[in-house]
Amino acid sequence: MKFDSIPNLTLPKIGFGTWKIGGGSSADPTTDSISTAALHSALEIGYTHFDTAEMYANGHAEELLGRAIRNSQIKREALFITTKVTPSHLQYDEVLRSCENSLRRLQTDYVDLYLIHWPSAGMKLADTFRALNKLVRDEKVKHLGVSNFNLKLLKESQALSETPIITNQVPYSLSDRSYVKNGMLEYCQKNDILLTAYSPIDEGRLGSNKTLEAIAEAHGATTFQIGLAWVISQPRVITIPMSANPKHIRENFAAADIELTENEIEKLTN
Repeated sequence: MKFDSIPNLTLPKIGFGTWKIGGGSSADPTTDSISTAALHSALEIGYTHFDTAEMYANGHAEELLGRAIRNSQIKREALFITTKVTPSHLQYDEVLRSCENSLRRLQTDYVDLYLIHWPSAGMKLADTFRALNKLVRDEKVKHLGVSNFNLKLLKESQALSETPIITNQVPYSLSDRSYVKNGMLEYCQKNDILLTAYSPIDEGRLGSNKTLEAIAEAHGATTFQIGLAWVISQPRVITIPMSANPKHIRENFAAADIELTENEIEKLTN
């Protein structure tokens, strides 16, 4: 596994996302056995960064993740857990309540990283960060970050946070470069902020072409693995692909070991 570092923190280049674990926007217990098997597979393979949110399956993803970690008997401190507060809960008291509920569902005393999942229209960011800063002081949260924020909101967040904003989690893939075009990637790279790429292979729908297929063949890899390898070849970029298929979970993890040449990276970028 490759890693990326910013001051006081090192994270694996590839973590495990939990969107669709336990359901979609609401809980679907009929998928529990598949979801649980996926989480156990990820833990056994060696993933250490798990990304979830109170919005995922209406909290059920957190419950299943907490249960899987407890059953794995892996030490809590060996893992890095990220979760997120939903946009409708950004008022001071609701942030505190949301975090407590996430901790309860995850069966943990703290989360390593707590994100604002999406900005919401009319949100009072100062009020939100007053609560987030308290959570850090109370040692219920170790690090703070944001998700789906533009540059203006990211800079406002940095000014309001008592501790460094360590990431902005945004969509980023071979086919989605919107956060390159708007200057976000360059800003993160220059300011010790990790850009956490979600949907790095377009939720399994990454298109293909002769260039991508030729590079995949040269490495004995899938086109999806090459897509992941390209994303993490960039400094200050980590990613959190999700799959419920044990074969794909292993392939995603192994993509971190693919060494693309400078020429291959240039061809993919272009």
